[in-house]
Amino acid sequence: MEKLDRITVNPDVCLGQPTIRGTRITVSVILKMLAAGHTVQEVLEAYPELEAEDIYQAIKYAAWLASDQLHMEPVA
Repeated sequence: MEKLDRITVNPDVCLGQPTIRGTRITVSVILKMLAAGHTVQEVLEAYPELEAEDIYQAIKYAAWLASDQLHMEPVA
C-alpha cells in the first residue's frame, strides 16, 4: 500500500477515528460529503484548512479499507 502520511489514528482524537493529520476532521466526514455529491472544491471551501491531497488520501484510505474486506455479501 502506498504511504498515507496525511491520515492519522489517535485514540485520544475523535474517539480513534481516522482523521486528517493535525485536524479533527475525520476521513468519514470527507467521504460523506463526496458521497452526497459535493465536489473536492466544495469540501475544500467547507474546510479551508484542508488541501486537495488530504481529500485524495482520504479516498485512497477508504479504497484500501474496502479492498481489505473479503467475502462480503452485497446488501440487497
